Amino acid sequence: MSARQRQRAPQALEAAAIAVVASLPRPVKRMIAGAPIERDGLTLDLDMQLVVRFAERSPRAPLPTVTPVQARDELRRSTALVSGRPRDDVAVREAELAGGAGPLRARVYEPLEGRLPGAGVLYLHGGGWVVGDLDTHEVPCRALAASSGATVVSVDYRLGPEDPFPAPVDDAIAAFTDLCERADDLGLDAGRLAVAGDSAGGHLAAVTAQHAARAGGAAPAFQLLIYPATDLAEKSASRRIFAEGFLLTDENIDWYRANFLAAGGDVNDPRVSPLLAPDLAGLAPAMVVTAGFDPLRDEGESYARRLSDAGVRTVLRRHAGFVHGFINMAGVSQGAALALAEMGGVLRAALA
Repeated sequence: MSARQRQRAPQALEAAAIAVVASLPRPVKRMIAGAPIERDGLTLDLDMQLVVRFAERSPRAPLPTVTPVQARDELRRSTALVSGRPRDDVAVREAELAGGAGPLRARVYEPLEGRLPGAGVLYLHGGGWVVGDLDTHEVPCRALAASSGATVVSVDYRLGPEDPFPAPVDDAIAAFTDLCERADDLGLDAGRLAVAGDSAGGHLAAVTAQHAARAGGAAPAFQLLIYPATDLAEKSASRRIFAEGFLLTDENIDWYRANFLAAGGDVNDPRVSPLLAPDLAGLAPAMVVTAGFDPLRDEGESYARRLSDAGVRTVLRRHAGFVHGFINMAGVSQGAALALAEMGGVLRAALA
């Protein structure tokens, strides 16, 4: 057995154990998970509780004690355990999009059936502006392409601390602009392009939509913001209520923030905290998705309310029993898979 095979063996065993538990009858799952967890008037979903339980039994070094490179490796490992098998009804190819300082790697997902001609989505992955890449979000991007019928283009924007703010923001804006300008070449309609993302990617999607509205040029037809980070200036109540115990911790958020703003970005800048933008009128219609047991829940929902108050057609969807990062858990949670399908259905309706 090679060294690489020896390294992969424990991960394969862990993945097999998780898959077995995910397939068990509900009463057996409850015995393994323990008593239901309740917080802030909500009950944690059983499959989410099992994911949390597995994480507790496989403790990793705290983020502040590891390097960004180590944190990236860990995210790739952990998402592979719970994301499930990628769909095979989507064609995938590598591509490039313009970034703020040069070309960026991108990956194009085209549904093989039920395609919505002309519809496209720029997808910005999550990971606290420090971790995450095209591979960590392969499964949810395939799922969104299949359920929406749209061509999904995922972009590998620059990350901190090597490339801190405003690099990820500049890349997101440049990539969306480039996608609009090259829409014909990709068989897309520049007027039917959405911007989407989860967590830090949701933040970048929100900032891209704000920039487009102010700049007066090409603008997204829709924005899908999945548990977005919208306020780096203040800690909401959910940051305190769910500070520990539900995968994304308050300590982790502070670490991500420090690496993202390594160059000294102003937390009150709307490009850093889109919730603080003075005017949200004229932005693209939006779906904001939140998780009940997520430290970022309240700031995401506050952003949805601000959009609605500004006259932006907005759908707010809270998955009450879910934790942050649930779109990467479709392999162990039918609820997460159904939530992704629902988001794809909303995209299909918005871009039809």
